[in-house]
Amino acid sequence: QVQLVESGGGLVQAGGSLRLSCAASGSIFRLYTMGWYRQAPGKERELVATISSGGVASYAGSVQGRFSVSRDTGKNTVFLQMNSLKPDDTAVYYCYINLYTGVYWGQGTQVTVSS
Repeated sequence: QVQLVESGGGLVQAGGSLRLSCAASGSIFRLYTMGWYRQAPGKERELVATISSGGVASYAGSVQGRFSVSRDTGKNTVFLQMNSLKPDDTAVYYCYINLYTGVYWGQGTQVTVSS
């Protein structure tokens, strides 16, 4: 069994920054990918950023240059640093971990960006 606990969401003004964290626990092995999706009201869930077991990161075009994903492998934790936030970034953000046993999700954390 694998659990993910997210933190760091909240309300911020446009142009501001937030840092999300996601800690995974349970039956986790070293080689895995972690990342973040988001879902805005009335929209489909979309991939925001992902980071491989080797530390290679990739981003959605809409956040490229503003968001940065990183990980602490020893603590099974992934981070999402979000800068220059826009109202369009408002969504529930979900972290995930992709293991050989399946994909596991966090409970989601709300990010609201006011104009």
